[in-house]
Parts: sequence; structure tokens; C-alpha cells
Amino acid sequence: MPHPVKIMAILAARPGKAEELEALLSGMAPACRAEPGNLRWDIWRDQADATRFALDELYQDNEAVAAHRQTPHFKAYLAKINDLAERTALVLDPADIG
Repeated sequence: MPHPVKIMAILAARPGKAEELEALLSGMAPACRAEPGNLRWDIWRDQADATRFALDELYQDNEAVAAHRQTPHFKAYLAKINDLAERTALVLDPADIG
């Protein structure tokens, strides 16, 4: 049975790249939010370190995640992200959500 899928990504900007990173993420937001199957796509900034961001993504199911990964905006992100940030991403299944 399909279930929602959460992706949490922590992005720590490389030195001098915080503004570029923020621009990349902000530029992706409208296209990601408009994808069929996308339920949420939010950018958060760390209060303790303004060069660190968190992406909070929620998709209808794994098919929506797979479709997201095939979009031109996601492929453009992948081509740039390693130059801009250290990235840790988790793909999560629901355990107990309300």
C-alpha cells in the first residue's frame, strides 16, 4: 500500500557559498512544490549557523519521489550541490505520524 515519503536533507554551505546555496534552493522551490505528488517542500535555516539549511520534503509516495528525481530542476540541483554544500539526506517511511 502506498504511503507518504519524507525526505530530510541537511546542507552545510561550503566556505563562501551560502548565498549561492540559498539561491539554488529558493530557485527550486516553486517547481518542486508544483510537482504532482509533492505535499510539502520547505527550506529552513539553522538558527545556530546561518550557512546551514534543512530541506523538509513530503511526497505522496515513492513514485512521486522517483518522478521528482527525474525533473530538470532536480538534475540541475544534483549538478551543482556538491560544489556548494556538504549534504546529508534521509529518505523516511512513516513510523508514527499524526
